[in-house]
Amino acid sequence: MSFTLYICLYLSFNFILSASILRSGTCQLQGHFKLNGMFKDGDVIFGGLFEVDFLTVFPELSFRTEPEPPYCEQFDMESFQQAQTMAFAIDEINKNPNLLPNITLGYHVYDNCVMLGMAFRAAISLASGTEEYFSNLNCTGPPPVIGIVGDSSSTASIAISSILGLFRVPIVSHYATCSCLSDRKKYPSFFRTIPSDAFQVRAMVQILKYFGWTWVGLVYSDDDYGIYAAQFFQQEIQLFGGCIAFSEILPHDNNLRDIQHITTVIQASTARVVVVFSTPSFLIPLMDDVVLQNITGRQWIASEAWATSLVHHTPRLLPFLRGTLGIAIRRGEIQGLHEFLLRLHPSNDPKNNMLRIFWEKMFGCSYETDSKERDGEQVKKICTGQEDLRTTYTPYTDVSELRATYNVYKAVYALAHAFHDLMQCEEGRGPFSGNRCADKTNLKHWQLVHYLQKVNYTTGFGDHVSFDKNGDALAIYDVLNLQPSFDGSIRVKAVGVVNEGAATGMVLKLDEDALYWNFEPKKTPRSVCSESCPPGTRRATRKGFPICCFDCLPCGDGEISNTTDANECTVCPDEFWSNTDKDQCVSKEVEFLSYEEPLGISLTTASLIGTCFCALVMVIFANHRNTPIVRANNSELSFLLLLSLKLCFLCALLFIGQPQLWTCLLRHAVFGISFVLCISSILVKTMVVIAVFNSSRPEGQGTLKWFGVAQQRCTVLVLTAIQVVICAVWLSTASPTPHKNNQYIRSKIVYECAIGSVAGFSTLLAYIGLLAATVE
Repeated sequence: MSFTLYICLYLSFNFILSASILRSGTCQLQGHFKLNGMFKDGDVIFGGLFEVDFLTVFPELSFRTEPEPPYCEQFDMESFQQAQTMAFAIDEINKNPNLLPNITLGYHVYDNCVMLGMAFRAAISLASGTEEYFSNLNCTGPPPVIGIVGDSSSTASIAISSILGLFRVPIVSHYATCSCLSDRKKYPSFFRTIPSDAFQVRAMVQILKYFGWTWVGLVYSDDDYGIYAAQFFQQEIQLFGGCIAFSEILPHDNNLRDIQHITTVIQASTARVVVVFSTPSFLIPLMDDVVLQNITGRQWIASEAWATSLVHHTPRLLPFLRGTLGIAIRRGEIQGLHEFLLRLHPSNDPKNNMLRIFWEKMFGCSYETDSKERDGEQVKKICTGQEDLRTTYTPYTDVSELRATYNVYKAVYALAHAFHDLMQCEEGRGPFSGNRCADKTNLKHWQLVHYLQKVNYTTGFGDHVSFDKNGDALAIYDVLNLQPSFDGSIRVKAVGVVNEGAATGMVLKLDEDALYWNFEPKKTPRSVCSESCPPGTRRATRKGFPICCFDCLPCGDGEISNTTDANECTVCPDEFWSNTDKDQCVSKEVEFLSYEEPLGISLTTASLIGTCFCALVMVIFANHRNTPIVRANNSELSFLLLLSLKLCFLCALLFIGQPQLWTCLLRHAVFGISFVLCISSILVKTMVVIAVFNSSRPEGQGTLKWFGVAQQRCTVLVLTAIQVVICAVWLSTASPTPHKNNQYIRSKIVYECAIGSVAGFSTLLAYIGLLAATVE
């Protein structure tokens, strides 16, 4: 019942309020936020969001009165410099007759206090304006601001762009790097002059790849910046074969137990390189515990969010952070900025309450007439107006390292150039439907977004500024090295550059001679889970470990690897074999029966001795050919038998030496023919002896006439001719050829004669066997 009553009262109130507005014909602002800011009137207003204070104080709540709005403390000099740079850029544009002539730019800049709620309030104030009433029944008209420079935080930029993007309010951030903001569907009007985390991660991976650091630890902050960067980093490092040794998240509440757990993991890990994606505020507790635990021997890799932060440049951290490598956004120079910063004075800009707070912080004085207590201290001094910034060095007046500040300068000029192009549009040549231009009296934010997407200009420092289809700027980073200075503190030295080119991709250039390493000896550290596998081995991943942790196994026989960290060994071609180191394929040793080998020498000797012995017997037979013994032994067949035996002995020489085509053709044929000639002679001699014995018997007296000299010669020739025909058919159809055989011994080539036709060779042997069986 009470809930229903509440709804009714709420609707009634809104109806009455709406009716009053309609009756009066005016639009009324529904509320105001108490915000620190600085303002300048102009024909066109640019908005700005900066982290001028980094501590938000919430007053005590009371249920009797409306809560007091939170307020900001802890003034940040560098962020205030960025806010003043926006004012300087707008002042410079107003003096430039070639850019937005006859149009005066103004600005509304608010402090977001590094607090999402405060940043959101400031953004809503910029988008809706601060006028309490204006007479327009439709609540339309020129927008309070045509574009916003900021916010520097990724988390705040995501929240602000999600709402203001619905109305296509152009936002150009100078420091929000979350890669998620490149999603054009979610954030259609978001741009930035700093590269996204995707480019930052690729630049850091290039450093790891350059030094061969494949085993790294990862620490990141518990915010959008750290989480998205860590996710993308884990994807990118795998592309070049790197691995994450551990991954730890920095708690947003700085819980001591969680911090101690992280330092324990870092100390226990074998990884010598630790990559950190974090803002300085998240990192301070971790560094305190690193000092407490005395964790040395680590190579820190800093993301751009803390690489240049002065918070860590103290002598206390020197032993631990010196040698740190980091990347930083492009450093630039802005002519005239230093003089502009020094000329500022609260009396010259009474609307700039940021400047008043800065002045009071700087000189300990107050513009209040009373001596009320401020920031817990009694203010005793009243500002005299004689205070001079030239006498005091502060980060505010230091323009030697303009990085985020330089991006603010580029962001302001990007909005100015886009608005200039919009104003220069000629009717009938416009980019919108019907070739129309934007209505300059009733400008729509989406029209400026169109021109902002096509911005293309060069700064006075020589840097080209344009945006890709996702609203991201051209990626270029300085590589920094934290080195000890003479006074015992840490100094930052630029040692290289990483540049993203459309054609070349990410290119890293380093001056290695300028690097300082926090190791003994002073040389590049190693950070790998397993040392590289040399040529001749292959990697074998350890079960249950990342791919960077592996064992090196030697390649098998006949396999090689000629590169470092080969995943597989390559099998050598058929005629090659692996060398002793298994890193090259060398020609296999060719093996054949040579005259130099013991077996070859033995066979040659036996062949020559047998040939000589046959020749000697032949000479003896020739000298005694008329003797009864020789004549009774059938001298003609005996000479044929001795000749065939000599050929049998000599054909053995054809089987010795490197096979040639002619030796392969002859060795089997000569052996087969000479052996058949020998057996045929023996067979005929045997048949003659049998015929002689048979002729002594009455029934066999006519047998001998069939074994005359002519018949004996013809029988030997016919039997031998058959073998010649077999050999001729075999050699003409499928003759033996030289052949390199890899089947017997894998590591060697056996050079032999392939028999060609198995049937032909078998027929040759079968015929020899048949004659031999007949002789028996």
